[in-house]
This record gives sequence, C-alpha cells and structure tokens, in this order.
Amino acid sequence: MDVKLEPSWDDLPLMANTSHILVKHYVLDLDVDFESQIFEGTIVLFFESRNRLEKQSGSTKETCRSESNEACRFSTPEPCHSPVTDTRTSSSKTGYNDFAICGKGEKDTSGKDGNHDNPEQASGISSSKYCCDTGNHGSEDFLLVLDCCDLSVFKVEEVDVAAVPGIETFTGSPQITFVSEELRNQIVHELVTLPADRWREQFDYYAHCSQAPGCGELLFDTDTWSLQIRKTGAQTATDFPHAIRIWYSTKPQGRSVTWTSDQSGRPCVYTMGSPVNNRALFPCQEPPVAMSTWQATVGAAASFVVLMSGENSAKPTQLREGRASWHYYVTMPMPASTFTIAVGSWAEMKPEICSSEDLAAERSLTPSEADFRCVGICGHMEYPCRFQNPSATTQEVIPHRVFAPVCLQGACQETLLPLVRPCLSAAHSVLGTHPFSRLDILIVPANFPSLGMARPNKEKTGHVSDSGSSVIKHGLNPEKVFMQVHYLKGYFLLRFLAQRLGDDTYFAFLRKFVHTFHGQLILSQDFLQMLLENIPEEKRLDLSVENIFRDWLESSGIPQPLQTERQARAECGLARRVGAEVHKWIRVNRRPHKRKRRETEEVFEKLLPDQLVLLLEHLLEQKTLNPRTLQSLERTYQLSQQDAEVRHRWCELIVKHKYTKAYKDVERFLQEDQAMGIYLYGELMVSEDARQQQVARRCFELTKEQMDRSSAQVVAEMLF
Repeated sequence: MDVKLEPSWDDLPLMANTSHILVKHYVLDLDVDFESQIFEGTIVLFFESRNRLEKQSGSTKETCRSESNEACRFSTPEPCHSPVTDTRTSSSKTGYNDFAICGKGEKDTSGKDGNHDNPEQASGISSSKYCCDTGNHGSEDFLLVLDCCDLSVFKVEEVDVAAVPGIETFTGSPQITFVSEELRNQIVHELVTLPADRWREQFDYYAHCSQAPGCGELLFDTDTWSLQIRKTGAQTATDFPHAIRIWYSTKPQGRSVTWTSDQSGRPCVYTMGSPVNNRALFPCQEPPVAMSTWQATVGAAASFVVLMSGENSAKPTQLREGRASWHYYVTMPMPASTFTIAVGSWAEMKPEICSSEDLAAERSLTPSEADFRCVGICGHMEYPCRFQNPSATTQEVIPHRVFAPVCLQGACQETLLPLVRPCLSAAHSVLGTHPFSRLDILIVPANFPSLGMARPNKEKTGHVSDSGSSVIKHGLNPEKVFMQVHYLKGYFLLRFLAQRLGDDTYFAFLRKFVHTFHGQLILSQDFLQMLLENIPEEKRLDLSVENIFRDWLESSGIPQPLQTERQARAECGLARRVGAEVHKWIRVNRRPHKRKRRETEEVFEKLLPDQLVLLLEHLLEQKTLNPRTLQSLERTYQLSQQDAEVRHRWCELIVKHKYTKAYKDVERFLQEDQAMGIYLYGELMVSEDARQQQVARRCFELTKEQMDRSSAQVVAEMLF
C-alpha cells in the first residue's frame, strides 16, 4: 500500500485500492451448507480501470509471462493467450450450458506451497501463498487489493472471456483468431459499458463469462483485512486482468452473517448489518464509491427458502433430488454493503383475497418496459432507472412477498399482511416513485441486531490514501451500535424542520429530493443545502447549514428548539390525557392497603401504545410503586402483551421496584427481544440485587450462543 494505515484497535480499515480499479459487476455462485455453517463456491469480478486511457509504452507486449518466469512455481498454468478452441462441454447449475467448471470448493492442488488452513494466521483468512518470488518483481506488478476477512481462499484465476460464443461482437471483428490480455480487457470494457437498454443482454453475457474456463492462475496473498492479487508482468491497472474468478468459502465464525435458529427452532442464516459489512461473505470493494451491480445463484436444500436483495422475485430451480437453486440480480449500481441474503425454512404469507385492482397495481414492471436511452433526466450513472418509466412512476404498490417462521404464520396473516399495501401506498404518496421494483419482507429471528442496522458504518473515515484505502474511526467498537444519540437528534431535527416549513412544503421537498438524488451517494450537507434552497425566505429565518450542524449535530445536550417542542407537546391533548392518567395511578399508589368501603374505584382510559410508553416513563420517575399498584397496572393495560417499546418500559419498572412476581416478563424480554434487551442487562447489574443479577446471568447463558456478536461482547463485559 502507498500509505501505511495505523488503525487503533477498534478502527475498521477499508483496504481496497478503488482509486486505481473498480469492480463493476459481481457474479456469485454459492452453496449454503448448514451442517458446516459455510457458504462455498466462486465469485467472478468484472473490473474497469480508473485510468483506462493511460497505458505504458510497453502495454502492447505480451503481458503474461508466467511460462518463461523461472521464479514461478505454478505446476502447469494454462497459457494466457492462445488460439480459440471450442470449450463447450456441459451445463452448469445456473442454466447456462456453454461451459464446464470445476466442482465447488475445489482447492488448488497444483503446488505444494498452499497454506489453506494455517491456524496461526491472525487474519482468519486461509490462502495460498504467492506462487512467485515477489522480491524479483516487487513493485513492478500492479497489486489488486480487495476487502475481506474470515474467508478461506482456495484459488484465484483469470477468466477467459474470449472463449464465450458470440463474444466477438464486442471486438469489432467477425471472429477471434488470437487472444491477448488486451483483447480480453477490451471485451470486458465493452461489456461493462453497454447502455442501460441492453441490460438483459449484458447480464446474459456476464453469466456466460462467469462460466468460461480459466486461463491462468493468479498470485494471491492475504493479511488481516484484505485479499491481494497480482499477475506477473501486469504493471498497471489497465494491464491487469479485468475478469477474475475466486474460489473460496466462508467460515462458521465469519462476522458478516449469523447462523442461528428461527422462532420455530429451524436453522437459518442471514446478513445482519455487521460492522465489517459483507467482507466476510465475499471479497469485495468496501468504499461506497465502488458502486456495482451483481447477480447471484445460491444452492440449498430444497426445504429452504433463499431471499436476497435482488430486483426479481426468484423461484427455486430443481438441481437434483433434495437440492434447489435461487437466482437474483440487481441492475442498479450500489455499494457492496447493500447486498443481503437470508436462508431459512420460512413460509410465504399470501392475502386470502386479492382483487383484480390489487393485481393490476402490483403488476411487476421489468426494466425493459421503459426507454432507458433518455439522457439528462437523472443525475446518477446509467442503469435501467424506474424514474424514467412512466408506468413505474405511477405504481403506488410494488410487488411484494412476506415470509415468516411457521409458528408466526397466523399472527403475520392477521396483523402484518394487511398493513403492507397501505404502507407502500403511503410511501409513494409522500416520496414518489419507488426506487426498487419489488420488496421482500421477512420476520427475522429474535437475535437480529435491529439497532445494528442503524450502525454508522461509513460515519467517519481517516486519511484516504492515494490508492483509495482509509479507515472508519471506531468502526469495530462493539458499544457503538448502542449509541443512538445521533439518530435520535437526527429524527427530532427532521420533525423540527417539518414543523418550521409546514407539512405541504416539507413533503414536497422530500419528494423532490428523492427524485433528484436517487441512485447517488449523498451527504447530510446535500440534504440540508437543497432544503434551504427550496424554501421561502420568510421561513428560513436563522436557518443555515452551519447553524444546523452546530446546534443539532455538533453540540451536546438537547437543542433549544427541541426543548421548546417538548413544552408544547406536554400541552397537546394526547399528552394531557396521559398526564391525567398518571395522577390517577399516583393516587392509587398512595392509598392504604385497606380502603374505606365508600371509596370509589379509579376508572382508567384506554391508551394508545405511544401513550402507554409516555405513561410508563412518567411512572418511572416515581420513587416507589408498591407491588399492588404494579399488579393493577399490568392487568389494566395487559402490559406483557403489548409491543416491545411498551414492554421495555414495563420491564424497567419491574427492575426498578424489584417486582419479583413479574421477573418472568423480564426474562422473556431478554430472550425474545435481544437487541433492545441490552439496556436491561445493565439495569439488572447496576441494581446490585443478587436475584436480579442471577436473572441477568441465567438469561445470558441461555442466549449467548445465538446472540449477535457485538451484543454478546457488551453484555459479557457487564456481567463478568
């Protein structure tokens, strides 16, 4: 690397050299193995160099010299340029029958220097060592650096894209008679730069190229956070192979996915917003500037459902008895961190009655239905954009599927399913065109770190080197996920702006903002600057980007506008009603155990969930609440059956007043609502009550194996 990064223990390095070369497309072909708790297979990466026009004078020479390099210890590498032969032999599981590929997980057995399972390797990445003496060519060769960790890399090879039938259309020649590195890279360049209206053709060629044979193994090595690949003689990013295949598997302890059980006790695995994002799932370029598309085929036992953040509603394809594959793709370039997968034995919820109007509203619109050759409409890089499709812009409800564990089918059918259509319609009415063509909704296991999804993985980076590498300050701090102050202040800032501008002006701005910046990377400054530019002068008053950052984001404590709002909220009707109920409960708590016969019973009003939260927060301010009051409180509002926000406050009351009869509610919350339960562990331990600490330790012992890793680390530090 051109700059030596020195991250502290909790900083997350971004090692990919995105200033030199960018991944434009990933093709993943993986199998999921629940017994071994790994994903295993291949990933093919298609690149575009950042300085394609800048070539060295020697670039016309043969760039692969592995045959003549005496230092090279490959046993029999395939030549990197050769006459074209017919390599079509058999079909693969992805449905493209042009090429034969090696079996999944096939390790490189050609050399004896492989170090596939070195237990002393600090990075957790098993790999083959460089097969060439790097001291002989050192700085002469270009080094591709990818972000990854917790992976076993078996082999890296160049892909012979020139062997794909019909690929000569990208060369300008009727046929290919001689293949060079420059020709292969030209083919990849033409492929990745195809116009958006030819995306289907482009993705077909991506799939065929991913099944093409290799044409020479590449040298690779690993360190703690990266996979480093080079080719002897390729001295620049332009010369480096623009299509490579990596054979690898994940590790059970990999930090990008969680292997666990769903609420029905059946095995499942999912990506969960890890602090390391997806680098322990596949080698990638982490910096958000590396916007790419992808397609993935995942094989699993036929009893499992595979869900991914793709644009298509995939259905299983039978592979062989007991096995099936699922294929998803994305045509919108996005950071690699947005790739998600979940595999489990879930049931799909379907509405019992679906009208013809509903079906028409949800008709899936494929990108091919729009004219994507429009220029100047959108500010993002070219892709099949729904904002350019008149039919998509008026589609209030996009196609959607809802999946849940078998034991929650009834509850989802009754409670969740009826809400999906109204929510999608409301989102369209406020924000306009849905940026994605469809939606899958999954009821995740209890150990899903919901607060982790808000983790600021790209919050603040340190020095960015010339290669594009950097570090995310404190990105690996396990406590960071629970520091929600910046999100709470951000939420109230948006509320403040909406009140200052008025709903009509504010929502009109949101719609315009989404339309202007969809498909692009943006900063908070972009949002605020556009907001201030689009509101009348009389409503701006003292608002400026600088003032907002100073008062709301950079200063500690509650901003003055929020304190004013709190006073106003206390005077609203719903809040006043809660206040009246609080006084009733205080009176009940003060009554003696034996009451006079003529004393009237308090009549309590029915409260909304948000009002219940406010009620319990007020009661938490009381120094003492006797067990009789707490018992009556639970019976009146059936607190143990309320949502997680209400039950969390109820559990806080139980802990504060040592209400032992309801400790079972605390235990249930710690086991079923693990992400929110982290705070309760702290309260149980701070109380210094032996029985409460016993509850905390017992619940942790029951859940620690399934608990999110960061959560488990934080709780363990509290308990021990």
